[in-house]
Parts: sequence; structure tokens; C-alpha cells
Amino acid sequence: MTDSSVARRLAALRACDRVLSGKRPQTVREQLDHLAGLDGLDELPDFYAQGGAVERVERRVAELLGTEAAVWFPSGTMAQQIALRYGAELTGRDAVAMHPMCHLERWERQAYGQLSGLRAIWPTDAPRPYTAEELAAVGQPYGTATVELPLRDAGFLLPSWDELVAVAGTARAAGARVHFDGARLWESAPFYGRPLAEIAGLADSVYVSAYKALGASHGALLAGDSALAGYARSWRHRHGGQLWHNWPAALAALDGLATELPRIPEYVRHAKVVAAALADLPGARIHPAPPQTCDFQLYLPHPAEALNAANLELSETERTSIAGSWADVAPGLAMAEIRVGAAALEWTAEEVLAAGLRLLELVAKGRPADQ
Repeated sequence: MTDSSVARRLAALRACDRVLSGKRPQTVREQLDHLAGLDGLDELPDFYAQGGAVERVERRVAELLGTEAAVWFPSGTMAQQIALRYGAELTGRDAVAMHPMCHLERWERQAYGQLSGLRAIWPTDAPRPYTAEELAAVGQPYGTATVELPLRDAGFLLPSWDELVAVAGTARAAGARVHFDGARLWESAPFYGRPLAEIAGLADSVYVSAYKALGASHGALLAGDSALAGYARSWRHRHGGQLWHNWPAALAALDGLATELPRIPEYVRHAKVVAAALADLPGARIHPAPPQTCDFQLYLPHPAEALNAANLELSETERTSIAGSWADVAPGLAMAEIRVGAAALEWTAEEVLAAGLRLLELVAKGRPADQ
């Protein structure tokens, strides 16, 4: 998309009365007004990520995940690189077991190799989480086995609890560490029906996002034992992540832990309602069915260009948004990621289906007859 088309799409979304996927964008003023209503505004800010709200959010995340410590980072990419470097130094092995569709491989510009000289081993290239059996068969030593919870690009897929336990056990039997890319760990916990600390306890290090579910402007935390925390603080500085102040994002993350985290099970339950309604659209496919988190993929048999145009028209003329954006995955087939949050809770199944049918009416109206 061009800058102007993105600006138009965001303006239309902001003007919507009803938003099915994601949330209405907030202005800087709206975000500042929200921060102004939070607790902790009379304390001193953090200085270079020490003290203040940063210390409080680190302590809270460590409590939730049952780890000795957690360290604040400006980004998850930075946190993950340091976790993998630590694993390589401890084990003396430069290989990392990961899925080829994971965030480390697809969305971080292979930073593990460019910055730390590490190399990837793929236990499988199937579009699903790899299994313990596949990890055991890689045929070469590795320092860290990474698991993305959920595997977003494969459809927000999670391994079963037994499989996750087996993967962790297989890695440790091979003398390797286990790292969870838990950018969406908060959203994954309802699938397992287990406390966050029990899930995180399978790994040696866990990264969690401060903004995806919690609503901060940015930020991440890397959780593990005290030795990892000390290493992470040193390498955060070397990576340029020792920012002078971090309190706005840390305050928002604390608020998200208090207000959004308890609502995630409700979002996950409602995602199943939304997905079932969208599945009744002509030619629709939901993946996975039912959703395992509050995110899932919706496929429709139309070009992405036509669906994006229809969604924009629906937003601008009827103040209703169904999906953020569509991408072609095959000729005549497009996919959108649907994220169910607070804004979607007011939608009934009947309203979801009606809005989807209206979207398809606009697609049909805007396409030439021979398409």
C-alpha cells in the first residue's frame, strides 16, 4: 500500500462505529489522556530502565511467569536475539532449532545470523508446529530450540500440551536450552487451560510482548533465571536498548496486565463465535477451525484488491470494519487475519454474518463481470 492509501484506511477505521477485527486507532492525545489516568504518575520515572514503572512491570511479569527475573526491552526482536546468543554461549553451539515460518526467520531479517553468527536448523517445513520426533531427528547439535506460541504465519497454531512438554524434554535431552517466543503467550494460555507459570516453566527463557495484547506503545520482556537477566541487561546496552526513559510504555503495560490480561479468555471464547459465523460466508474457510487463540485466518475466494476495496468502502460509507487488510495467497484466493478483542464482543453471530455478506455484495458490485 502507498502512504496515502494507508492513511485513508486508518482514517476510515478510526471513524468506524463497529470494528470486528483489531481495534480503532487512537490519536496521540487519546493515548496520553489514558496514561494520565493511571496510577504511578507521582513516582520518579525510570532512568536507563532502572526503577519506576519498569521495575514494577519486570517484577509483575516474573511473578506471572514464575521466573526469577524479567528484563524490559524496547522490542521483542532485541530480546530474542539476546536469548539465542546466551544459549549459544552457554552450550558452545551456534545452531538454533526453529520453524521456517517463525517470527525469528520471517520478520526479524535473520538477525540471529547477521548479529550473532548463529545458524538455523529446521526440524520441519510443514505449516504447523514441529514435533518432538522431528526435533529428535535433526541429526546435529543445537544450542537452543525455539517454539513460537502460537505459530502465527501457519495460522496461529499451537502444539498440544503433551507435544509441547515432549519438545521441551527432547531439547533438554540433547543438551540444549528451550526458548519460547511468547509474543502471544498471553493469548495462548486459555488453550492449555494451565497457569502461565506452568507453561513458561517448560522453557529456560520466555519473551512476552508489552503491546500486542496489553496495549502499550511498544516494549517486551525477557523472563528467565537471574543469570540470564544479568546477561540480558549487559547485552541490551550493547544492542542500543538502554534507553534513558521507558516509563510511558511500562505504565501502559502494567495497566494492560491489570485490565486486558483477565479479559483474554473471553476474547478467545468469542473468537470461536465469530469464526463460526464467518465460516457460513460463501466459499469461506477458517483456519484453524475452531480458533486456538483470539486470532485466526479467514480465506475468501476473491482477489485481495477487491476485498480491500470493499472493506474500505464498507468502513467509509457504513462505518463498519471487518478486517484490517487482505493478502493474495493464490489466484482468486485472499487471506485476512482476524483478531477478536474488546471491540468484537458486542457483535452477535448474526451481525458478523450480515456484515460479511454485505462485504461480499460490495466485492461483487466492484468487480467486472468476467472476473
